[in-house]
Amino acid sequence: MASTPHFLQGVFAFTGSGLAKPAPIDPGLSYVVPSGLTAQPLYFRGGNSSGELISVTLMRDGSPMRIFPMGARGAVNVPLRVVQDVDPDSTLELLLAAPEGCMGEVVIDFGMVLI
Repeated sequence: MASTPHFLQGVFAFTGSGLAKPAPIDPGLSYVVPSGLTAQPLYFRGGNSSGELISVTLMRDGSPMRIFPMGARGAVNVPLRVVQDVDPDSTLELLLAAPEGCMGEVVIDFGMVLI
Protein backbone atom coordinates (compact mmCIF):
# COMPACT_ATOMS: atom_id res chain seq x y z
CA MET A 1 0.00 0.00 0.00
CA ALA A 2 1.41 3.41 -0.97
CA SER A 3 1.70 6.20 1.57
CA THR A 4 1.60 9.95 1.08
CA PRO A 5 3.62 12.34 3.25
CA HIS A 6 1.98 15.39 4.79
CA PHE A 7 3.68 18.19 6.74
CA LEU A 8 2.66 21.01 9.07
CA GLN A 9 5.49 23.56 8.89
CA GLY A 10 6.42 27.17 9.39
CA VAL A 11 7.82 29.89 11.62
CA PHE A 12 5.29 31.47 13.96
CA ALA A 13 5.40 34.37 16.45
CA PHE A 14 3.86 33.69 19.85
CA THR A 15 3.05 35.32 23.18
CA GLY A 16 2.66 32.88 26.06
CA SER A 17 -0.38 32.63 28.28
CA GLY A 18 1.08 30.10 30.74
CA LEU A 19 2.76 26.70 30.52
CA ALA A 20 -0.47 25.01 31.62
CA LYS A 21 -2.54 26.86 28.99
CA PRO A 22 -1.68 25.60 25.49
CA ALA A 23 -3.17 27.78 22.76
CA PRO A 24 -3.49 27.45 18.97
CA ILE A 25 -0.40 28.63 17.12
CA ASP A 26 -1.82 29.16 13.63
CA PRO A 27 -4.86 27.87 11.70
CA GLY A 28 -2.43 26.21 9.25
CA LEU A 29 -1.26 23.89 12.03
CA SER A 30 -4.54 21.99 12.10
CA TYR A 31 -5.30 19.01 9.85
CA VAL A 32 -8.36 16.80 9.37
CA VAL A 33 -7.48 13.26 8.27
CA PRO A 34 -9.36 12.62 5.01
CA SER A 35 -12.16 10.04 4.98
CA GLY A 36 -10.89 6.64 3.92
CA LEU A 37 -7.29 7.33 5.05
CA THR A 38 -5.33 6.82 8.24
CA ALA A 39 -2.59 9.19 9.41
CA GLN A 40 0.56 8.16 11.26
CA PRO A 41 2.57 10.97 12.89
CA LEU A 42 6.28 10.19 12.35
CA TYR A 43 8.37 13.06 13.68
CA PHE A 44 8.45 16.53 15.20
CA ARG A 45 11.24 19.08 14.81
CA GLY A 46 10.99 22.42 16.52
CA GLY A 47 13.01 25.45 17.51
CA ASN A 48 12.40 28.09 20.16
CA SER A 49 13.83 31.62 19.87
CA SER A 50 12.68 32.74 23.33
CA GLY A 51 14.70 32.69 26.53
CA GLU A 52 12.14 30.43 28.28
CA LEU A 53 11.02 26.81 28.18
CA ILE A 54 8.03 26.29 25.87
CA SER A 55 6.12 23.23 24.71
CA VAL A 56 4.18 22.21 21.63
CA THR A 57 1.33 19.74 22.14
CA LEU A 58 -0.04 17.49 19.40
CA MET A 59 -3.78 17.26 19.95
CA ARG A 60 -6.10 14.62 18.47
CA ASP A 61 -9.76 15.61 18.53
CA GLY A 62 -9.13 17.97 21.45
CA SER A 63 -7.10 15.52 23.59
CA PRO A 64 -3.31 15.65 24.03
CA MET A 65 -1.48 12.96 22.06
CA ARG A 66 2.18 14.06 22.52
CA ILE A 67 3.98 16.94 24.25
CA PHE A 68 7.27 18.29 22.86
CA PRO A 69 9.15 20.57 25.31
CA MET A 70 11.79 22.94 23.91
CA GLY A 71 14.37 24.63 26.08
CA ALA A 72 15.29 28.30 25.95
CA ARG A 73 16.83 29.18 22.59
CA GLY A 74 16.83 25.47 21.86
CA ALA A 75 15.64 22.92 19.36
CA VAL A 76 14.37 19.33 19.36
CA ASN A 77 14.21 16.53 16.83
CA VAL A 78 11.85 13.77 17.95
CA PRO A 79 11.38 10.71 15.73
CA LEU A 80 8.24 9.05 17.07
CA ARG A 81 9.21 5.46 17.90
CA VAL A 82 5.68 4.55 18.98
CA VAL A 83 3.56 5.22 15.91
CA GLN A 84 -0.18 5.47 16.45
CA ASP A 85 -2.84 5.31 13.77
CA VAL A 86 -5.08 8.36 13.63
CA ASP A 87 -8.53 7.50 12.30
CA PRO A 88 -10.23 9.13 9.31
CA ASP A 89 -12.05 12.40 10.05
CA SER A 90 -9.92 13.00 13.19
CA THR A 91 -8.51 16.47 13.72
CA LEU A 92 -4.82 16.91 14.51
CA GLU A 93 -3.68 20.29 15.83
CA LEU A 94 -0.48 21.72 17.25
CA LEU A 95 -0.83 24.01 20.30
CA LEU A 96 1.86 26.05 22.06
CA ALA A 97 2.35 26.75 25.76
CA ALA A 98 4.82 29.31 27.11
CA PRO A 99 5.17 31.27 30.34
CA GLU A 100 2.74 34.17 30.59
CA GLY A 101 4.02 37.16 28.61
CA CYS A 102 6.92 35.24 27.05
CA MET A 103 7.38 36.30 23.43
CA GLY A 104 9.33 34.67 20.64
CA GLU A 105 9.12 32.64 17.48
CA VAL A 106 8.74 28.90 17.13
CA VAL A 107 9.93 26.90 14.13
CA ILE A 108 7.81 23.82 13.46
CA ASP A 109 8.28 20.84 11.13
CA PHE A 110 5.81 18.05 11.87
CA GLY A 111 5.64 15.09 9.52
CA MET A 112 3.11 12.33 9.07
CA VAL A 113 2.13 9.81 6.42
CA LEU A 114 -1.34 9.05 5.11
CA ILE A 115 -2.12 5.45 4.31
